[in-house]
Amino acid sequence: MDKFKTMDANEAVSNVAYKFSELCGIYPITPASPMAEKVDILSNGDNYNYWGNKVKVIEMQSEAGAVALVHGALQSGILSTTFTASQGLLLMIPTLYKMSGEMLPAVLHVAARSLATHALSIFGDHQDIYAVRQTGVCMLASANPQDAYEMAAIAHLSAIKTSLPFVNFFDGFRTSHEIDKIKLLDYDRVGKLIDKKALLDFRNRAMNNENFNTRGTAQNDDIYFQNAEARNNDYKNAVQVVENYMKELNSITGNDFKPFNYYGAKDAESIIIAMGSVTDTIRETIKYLNSCGKKYGMVEVHLYRPFSNEHLLNVIPKTVKKVAVLDRTKEPAASGEPLYLDVMAALNGKNMMIIGGRYGLSSKDTTPSMIKAVFDFLNSKRAHHNFTIGIKDDVTNLSLYPDDSFVIPNNITEFLIYGYGSDGMVSTSKDIIKIIGDHTNKYVQGYFQYDSKKSGGVTRSHMRISDKVINMPYYVNNPSLVVVSKEEYIYKYDVISNLSDGGTLFLNTKLEKDKLVASLPNKVKYLLAKKNINLVIIDAYSLVNRLGLKNKISTCMEVCIFDIIKILKIDEIKKIMKETNEKRFAHKGEEVVEVNNKIVDEAIPNMQKIEV
Repeated sequence: MDKFKTMDANEAVSNVAYKFSELCGIYPITPASPMAEKVDILSNGDNYNYWGNKVKVIEMQSEAGAVALVHGALQSGILSTTFTASQGLLLMIPTLYKMSGEMLPAVLHVAARSLATHALSIFGDHQDIYAVRQTGVCMLASANPQDAYEMAAIAHLSAIKTSLPFVNFFDGFRTSHEIDKIKLLDYDRVGKLIDKKALLDFRNRAMNNENFNTRGTAQNDDIYFQNAEARNNDYKNAVQVVENYMKELNSITGNDFKPFNYYGAKDAESIIIAMGSVTDTIRETIKYLNSCGKKYGMVEVHLYRPFSNEHLLNVIPKTVKKVAVLDRTKEPAASGEPLYLDVMAALNGKNMMIIGGRYGLSSKDTTPSMIKAVFDFLNSKRAHHNFTIGIKDDVTNLSLYPDDSFVIPNNITEFLIYGYGSDGMVSTSKDIIKIIGDHTNKYVQGYFQYDSKKSGGVTRSHMRISDKVINMPYYVNNPSLVVVSKEEYIYKYDVISNLSDGGTLFLNTKLEKDKLVASLPNKVKYLLAKKNINLVIIDAYSLVNRLGLKNKISTCMEVCIFDIIKILKIDEIKKIMKETNEKRFAHKGEEVVEVNNKIVDEAIPNMQKIEV
């Protein structure tokens, strides 16, 4: 029977990395830090790798030091891993060249993130992973937490078999921090896929006092070129190794990974080629548009390096005439972004129109309406290379403008929770998602939007619940419940325009009923009436302060939200929350645990339904 656990991609990937590693060299960097933290926690518990040992976790002084540690360990025959992103990955570039040239089976798990150019950004795109594509590392891409989890295993297995370094990357924040209900791997079956002969060969090449060999030589023009070319077959064979391991893992998980996966009409004339989380959005859009009579398709790139022209050509239908390649990066002064140039080379001589566009820099949201705009543009007479989606470019005028009214109908329940950085609402939202995921048969998705200041800024928690797997890597657009933990937001932000008809607005406010109704903006009153929205209020701050928990409203809000959504019986929720309180607050003392438990019991009667 399949087992599931609700977690984000960082946690999922670190669980796999721990099983395959003997040493992890770490240095924290957003948004990859939780992976390093998780392996450290696992190492300090009763957890063991495939060789029956606890993983040695060492934090270094920088990312350059972390990868140097990994490099040295690999030279000594120790399987080693690191976790990084953005500028941290750039600091590893010199060592990546060395590990590739020396054919060492390193694995780097990367929560792909923007680079600091005109400004620094902690959010996700593919600038960092494209910046290392020239080093010789093999590269695997994932679309969602489940994919990242399984692709991590493929990366480690393939690295051992090929004795080449692998980068397993997934979109920073959008995937790394997205909480999903993940189908767990059978680690016993996965462990049996390790190539023992390849591992023994790696061990036998170890640099130690009993195994004398020469390394790190200087070479001149007489042999350097020849040795650089000598690895050609190893990279060619790596494609087949990865494909074989994908097939092996598919037989265990029921998935269908290939180096390139095609989805869509068998006789499609227009397709999009992309990699990363956007491919889930593209797939969902194509499914709907094709059901309306279109013939569209998509190629999802999983094995980005080595880039196999043969495998790409094998999945593209013969009927295709138009191709749009989407890159999550900006490469100034180039004739096109990296994936576009790879596709152009692969399709050279084919009778196709190929254009490239950019999307999603710094985690810019990419919606189905934008994907539809790409297909509309691709099939128009004004189609041209070098377009953008997701922004309004009134400077160089390269943007496509989507139809914002285009929405794909679905039966998924959506919630949107507005919080104040450091008020605990993001943690509350994560807790809600994990409780629903782990205590029901429902599938869940949680994504948490906040700015880089974190403390003090507006936070938005996007939550989805469904009877089927949820692959929707974009913001919630039609919530049935909107929660606002700070009453000022009602006056500052448009928080209910997207709230579904008959939905609920749950507001934390210090204002009494009459004063609140009198003070609400006219637009808010109009939308409440027009959409027949239920308004529920609570003065959470007064309640928690009275009970002795100064300004900490998260427990109060959480139990009230559960009472509103009614997915689990409230008595069961109270029991689960009290068990969680014991684990979460025990280190702060029994008094804190008791106060939180008292809030769980007393919060719901303090809610009021208001007629406006």
